[in-house]
Amino acid sequence: MEAPGGLEALRCSRRRRRLSSPGAGSPSAGGGSALPWGRLSAWLECVCAVTFDLELGQAVELVYPPDYTLTEKEVRGPRPRCCCCPGPKAYGAGSGGRSCSSHLLHFLSSRKQASATYPSPTLTQRDPAHYFGYVFFRQVKDSSVKRGYFQKSLVLVSRLPYVNLFQALLQLIAPEYFDKLDPCLEAVCSEIDQWPPPVPGQTLNLPVMGVVIQVRIPSRLDKPGSSPAKPQNQENLLPAPLVLPSIHELDLFRCFQPVLIHLQALWELLLLGEPLVVMAPSPAASSEMVLALTSCLAPLKFCCDFRPYFTIHDSEFKEYTTRTQAPPSVVLGVTNPFFIKTLQHWPHILRLGDLKMAGDLPKQVKVKKLAKLKTLDAKPGLYTSYKTFLHKDKTLIKQLLKGIHKKQPSDAQSALLRRHLLELTQSFIIPLEHYMASLMPLQRAITPWKNPPQIRPFQQEDFLKTLEHAGPQLTCVLKGDWVGLYRRFFRSPNFDGWYRQRHREMMHKLEALHLEAISEANIRSWVKDKSEVEVVDLVLKLQEKLVRARCHRLPVKEEVLHRVGLYIATIVGSLPEDLQAVLGPQ
Repeated sequence: MEAPGGLEALRCSRRRRRLSSPGAGSPSAGGGSALPWGRLSAWLECVCAVTFDLELGQAVELVYPPDYTLTEKEVRGPRPRCCCCPGPKAYGAGSGGRSCSSHLLHFLSSRKQASATYPSPTLTQRDPAHYFGYVFFRQVKDSSVKRGYFQKSLVLVSRLPYVNLFQALLQLIAPEYFDKLDPCLEAVCSEIDQWPPPVPGQTLNLPVMGVVIQVRIPSRLDKPGSSPAKPQNQENLLPAPLVLPSIHELDLFRCFQPVLIHLQALWELLLLGEPLVVMAPSPAASSEMVLALTSCLAPLKFCCDFRPYFTIHDSEFKEYTTRTQAPPSVVLGVTNPFFIKTLQHWPHILRLGDLKMAGDLPKQVKVKKLAKLKTLDAKPGLYTSYKTFLHKDKTLIKQLLKGIHKKQPSDAQSALLRRHLLELTQSFIIPLEHYMASLMPLQRAITPWKNPPQIRPFQQEDFLKTLEHAGPQLTCVLKGDWVGLYRRFFRSPNFDGWYRQRHREMMHKLEALHLEAISEANIRSWVKDKSEVEVVDLVLKLQEKLVRARCHRLPVKEEVLHRVGLYIATIVGSLPEDLQAVLGPQ
């Protein structure tokens, strides 16, 4: 079993003083920060040093910035969120340092909340309700310690899912930190505090510890599946920058190589939000596999919970191991052999073996029954009774295996994998998008004098009838029970999340079209024969619409908002002075 250890909670209370306005030093202002560590927070919440003590358990030795406080209650309970300092058996009796990525959940407890708000690991924007922890764990033989090993983790805590950037940063920081300790972290935080903010679409040069890391911040406008942009803005930098091809995309082929023959089944399990356990030999392998799995649905947003490194000290341990209720829609990454017994009731378990040479091929060719996963030496494989709705894509497997024999670069294999998964997901989503678009009211039905018409409800049976002539078979060569797959998908958190997002976008579009119709109407003529009460009611509604348009950033042109604002000013100017004072500029 794992030794108790880790950063049991990073449900961090921000004791940092808030900036009063964007111009007062906010990272978004683009200028210098008026407060200490003001620009650091655009990238990192904090940096923690976590040590493991046999008697005391985990202990947070150090937190930077100094004014970012982890209270005793948050560090030790009562609802710890995540462990970031593995025990000795998590890595084996090594003497070097390892790193892994760990998802830190920030205080969402109900499954209903999670289905609507959990972020995809490829999300490019900060999420206020979640933390990601990037961990470098060092274990060194030390005879002065009871257990015989010095154990400590360096943890970068951020709301940004920039896996490659923060792991590269750890590789630079951690060795220096373990050599020089506290002064190193202070210097690093000071350097990061000078970084420009992570603006989507921009290529940035980020200096730290004598190295310049060059990254391009992903944007929602990026075309799915497109090649990363070529490095820019070299600016004759000395030393030459460390260029990261992608700030957040994993090496999919390296992650999925041991499970290529199960890729189709895993894609369906993730699509349907099925509970899945990944049993891996190390936290690094666990983390990478979970993040790779949850990213394989792009561009569909993965709306279930996921824990790249889950331990027996996590607050949901009892909930996930109980047999009195069905497991929730969550992907768990674990390393402790203890979970083989405690999670046997979970319907889908992926057991990974030890890492092999790049040229090795996976041996297992069949899905295994859960009943066979009883002993600690259970063989690697996918243990499930799930039957896929779609047939396996043998052409893809042959292409990837051919690439292995020809020793093609891993990035080329990853590009092939990513393109296949993207096309598969798009083939599944396009019919849904087309049907959803048909529910939108016609633009000619939108008039300035009435509320916009409602979006028609999503009727599952009506949608399924469209598949015969406009289904995935038009863009995907895979055969199988597409109708059955859609029926199961309708019961998943991923459908709920997709539908809510699309419905919200359509509502915003309707509001924008309504504002446009209002801006083109002859409002002065309409108000001539209306009572004072009706005119005041119109003004209040128009003011509310303008506020909503700006707050929700509706897809409406600025000139439309300007015209509506002029209408409001003209109407208000025609009212008695007492009403003008009430309805004047807000």
